Amino acid sequence: MASIKEFQVTIDCADPHRLAAFWCEVLGYVIPPPPEGFASWDAFLASGPSEDETRYFACVDPNGVGPRVLFQRVPEGKAVKNRVHLDVRAGTGLVGEERLAVLQAECDRLVALGATCLKVLYADGVNESCINMQDIEGNEFCLD
Repeated sequence: MASIKEFQVTIDCADPHRLAAFWCEVLGYVIPPPPEGFASWDAFLASGPSEDETRYFACVDPNGVGPRVLFQRVPEGKAVKNRVHLDVRAGTGLVGEERLAVLQAECDRLVALGATCLKVLYADGVNESCINMQDIEGNEFCLD
């Protein structure tokens, strides 16, 4: 039996702080408090070498239920479709037109935050439908 009980999702990106702020809004997550001894993340980042500034940034579930999401700066840009993506569950427990209305409202909210709506995928009528989207750096995710 595996002893691992928690995991973190790590996403490569160009601007960790900006992407963390976006995903905080999407997921209702928060930026964790700065390390002990620092009044803010800006103070912590200013204390290190400038090339390390905003190399990593994380967001966490304020209820402690969902996984921590870490964003790490990498030099290369995104070139191909993600092998792993997040599924944002907005329509859980809903069916039919009610489900589609909730998904569309959430899609509209995320587009206002800078996400891109790629296409709506209909499977099993409307009950298993999802919306393919991209975050502000082009990383794919599903809204379902």
